[in-house]
Amino acid sequence: MEGKSICIREKANPIQISDCREKVTANESAFVELSGILSLAGNDVRLKILYLLEEEKELCPCDLSDILGMTIPAISQHLRKMKDGNIIESRKTGQTIFYSLKVEHLKLLRPFFKIIDQMNLKTETA
Repeated sequence: MEGKSICIREKANPIQISDCREKVTANESAFVELSGILSLAGNDVRLKILYLLEEEKELCPCDLSDILGMTIPAISQHLRKMKDGNIIESRKTGQTIFYSLKVEHLKLLRPFFKIIDQMNLKTETA
């Protein structure tokens, strides 16, 4: 255990510590993937874009620009970061590119979107 801290409290449970260390190690790739997704969604503009993509299934940068009141280049920059982060995908029809949320990330992000909807309902009834 070179370079690692050891718990000094009297009743430390070495079995629990070892088991937890194994769980964290076994799930390392999942932590990295989830951290990346949450890092991208942690920006309010990107979270809004993800929310809108979940609600509408797909939107183009022009739609998002009009909805969010931002320039198309600013929207495109956020979309590029999320596409590079592998949480959205695109399809091209003519000159227009439509973006959508990757299906595999819906399970993770939907609870956050439900919280947003619930927070909105609370403010409307207050």
